[in-house]
Amino acid sequence: MIKAEKIYKSFGPLQVLKGIDLEVRKGEIVSIVGPSGAGKTTLLMIMGTLEKADSGRIYIDNHELSSLSEKKLSDFRNRNIGFVFQFHQLLPEFTALENVMIPALIGHAKHVEAEARAKDLLCMMGLSERITHKPAELSGGEKQRVAVARALINDPLVVFADEPSGSLDSDNKEELHKLFFELRDKLNQTFIIVTHDEQLASITDRTIHMIDGQIVDQ
Repeated sequence: MIKAEKIYKSFGPLQVLKGIDLEVRKGEIVSIVGPSGAGKTTLLMIMGTLEKADSGRIYIDNHELSSLSEKKLSDFRNRNIGFVFQFHQLLPEFTALENVMIPALIGHAKHVEAEARAKDLLCMMGLSERITHKPAELSGGEKQRVAVARALINDPLVVFADEPSGSLDSDNKEELHKLFFELRDKLNQTFIIVTHDEQLASITDRTIHMIDGQIVDQ
């Protein structure tokens, strides 16, 4: 369902990715691990269309993304890709409900439909009593679950997560890790997760090991 072919990326004289080939199936939870500087986040950003490769191709659901214009790529990203980052990236002036609704409204969903979908997702996250709270009124674990709901609002083909439990305590980490698998079971959701968390990597369907810009083991 997702395929990266011969992905190369440099920043100035530093070659960060050195010919990455990777495939991920629908409904798979894949972790990407490796030391700092291995190229994990760069690969995630390129697969998620937030960065451009110097060469190579990315396919998602048989769409070859490098051929799309910026406008079409932005539309594709909004409809088909969700993101979860380490520090939530919630907008502080909006409530949990409003934060989750934003990608749907950007995608021109009707307000009433976006609101209903956002409420359903927040309830699924165990946050039905927190939907009117702003990020400053939420715990770290609650903020990350809001971020997961936001990533899912447009029913994406894949969710890319960059160190999603990196800022959480051990109890909230465990809850978040369980949530990923519950969402895969309920929604057949695909997750690609960059992580330093060995416990999370050990329970994913497949672990991709990267060193010096290359995949060394799957």
